[in-house]
Amino acid sequence: MDLAFTPEEQKFREEIRAWVKENLPADLAHKVHNALRLTREDMQRWAKILGQKGWLGHAWPKEFGGPGWNAVQKHLFEEECALAGAPRVVPFGPVMVAPVIMAFGNAEQQQRFLPGIASGEVWWSQGYSEPGSGSDLASVKTRAERQGDKYIVNGQKTWTTLGQYGEWIFCLVRTSNEGKPQTGISFLLIDMKSPGVTVRPIKLLDGDHEVNEVWFDNVEVPAENLIGEENKGWTYAKHLLSHERTNIADVNRAKRELERLKRIAKAEGVYDDVRFRDEIAKLDVEVVALEMLVLRVLSAEKSGKNSLDIAGLLKIRGSELQQRYSELMMLAAGPYSLPYIHEAMDAGWQGDHVGAAHCAPLASTYFNMRKTTIYGGSNEVQRNIVAQTVLG
Repeated sequence: MDLAFTPEEQKFREEIRAWVKENLPADLAHKVHNALRLTREDMQRWAKILGQKGWLGHAWPKEFGGPGWNAVQKHLFEEECALAGAPRVVPFGPVMVAPVIMAFGNAEQQQRFLPGIASGEVWWSQGYSEPGSGSDLASVKTRAERQGDKYIVNGQKTWTTLGQYGEWIFCLVRTSNEGKPQTGISFLLIDMKSPGVTVRPIKLLDGDHEVNEVWFDNVEVPAENLIGEENKGWTYAKHLLSHERTNIADVNRAKRELERLKRIAKAEGVYDDVRFRDEIAKLDVEVVALEMLVLRVLSAEKSGKNSLDIAGLLKIRGSELQQRYSELMMLAAGPYSLPYIHEAMDAGWQGDHVGAAHCAPLASTYFNMRKTTIYGGSNEVQRNIVAQTVLG
């Protein structure tokens, strides 16, 4: 196992760093570094910049228009983008559904859907979770009944992140009740402009509109939008989740937010407090440890060995660190982190801040990060998976 980057990889990093510096709009970097709200246009603007370069699908193979990078190159690209303050790529199109279409879709589906994903023109949403079907995803109840050359879809999806912007949604739907629950699930692509699709907002603890519930009332979906075979959707869903192996740890974002924490601590005058700096030091060590875990996975992939099956462990540690750095930022600002003025999170806001400007997003970020140990399979469930698959 070699965790050091080669001279060629360091050169690649420098090339990526130079390109991002030249092409990342300064106003977007300012928003990201200061945790200000990103609009749909902000996220779409960066996606289209990457799309023009052919890097929105930076993990794609060359045969589908991607750069064909190896695991280490993909990691370095993601790290340099995060540290520069680039908006995080909305993953539902390029990271999640695209690999499924590549692996299991037919040629017509690939030609139809992949170009819009690669360019950043089409916004995709994810239709997995339902009320009562979160970590237990195999229990989904949204029904798709085949009628001739179309499916009639009825049911509800929930916690659909940024679904208010969605143009297409990939869904796990139940097409059979025979056998095990996993064997009756299909993978369907649905146009969200179809009659019968209703998106309703869910306001989170921080008061923002990030997630939604999506209702399907006799929605007609062409049978040609079925990916692969009917009742094989569980296999495709697992393939999709495997593409989050190291990304779900979000170690690059943690490194960037660690530096933000240090800036806030210095500005608030608590960085010189030995006990508070001890907490920062412990978090720093844990971020490095998480990075080493990610690099172990990348080292195994690069050498052709079986990659460590530790996606659950990466998710556990990554989510806990996200909660910890948001908590320390709150502690650094003390009572000034408590008032929450929604407009103060917008760049260029001219009103009066309660405390310094950097305090405005702290309460919002803290409350929002409570979700990280629940989504993507709750950490309690992930610990069981780790115990069964890794420890035996």
